[in-house]
Amino acid sequence: MENSENDYDLVLDRAIQGDEEAFSILYKDNVKKIYNYIYYRTGNNHEAEDLTARVFQRALNHITKYKKTNVPFSAWLYRIAHNLVANWHRDSNRRREVPIEDQINLRIMQDIPEKEIEKRQEIEFLLKTIRKLTNDRQLVLILKYVEDLSNKEIGDVLGKSEGAIKSLYHRTLLELRDVLNISGKKE
Repeated sequence: MENSENDYDLVLDRAIQGDEEAFSILYKDNVKKIYNYIYYRTGNNHEAEDLTARVFQRALNHITKYKKTNVPFSAWLYRIAHNLVANWHRDSNRRREVPIEDQINLRIMQDIPEKEIEKRQEIEFLLKTIRKLTNDRQLVLILKYVEDLSNKEIGDVLGKSEGAIKSLYHRTLLELRDVLNISGKKE
């Protein structure tokens, strides 16, 4: 593993020096994580694809200014993604449209059994609820449950200690429970 970390550092060094082939390796290693983060923040496949492309375009344009620290390169990409998603939310609040895929999905839903529709509605309700959380709480949930990162790895991405992440995660779950009106007691 240490050897692969050294290899990754060399690739990162080459990318910082403007090597586009090295940057493409960084892209391949991170594109799925960044797409997932953006998708779970926007709930829209087309917007997630567009914003992911913009993250990597921006990263490519500024890679020569990137400063290596003991924080992973992916943290820099998540920060770019976070900023673009925040702008997207601000801009999309100004214009409300129903994407064509949502209209098509309504027709397709007519052929799906009722239990499957209920399950999808519950998942969508949960995602909408999560999207109402603060950005750092959304990111903690996405990194923990979608990317399966440890508290230490999440701390590296967010620039916080492992203890701070544990606390943030705990407060996030309590807030979700309260918002979803889930009783902490078994009946």
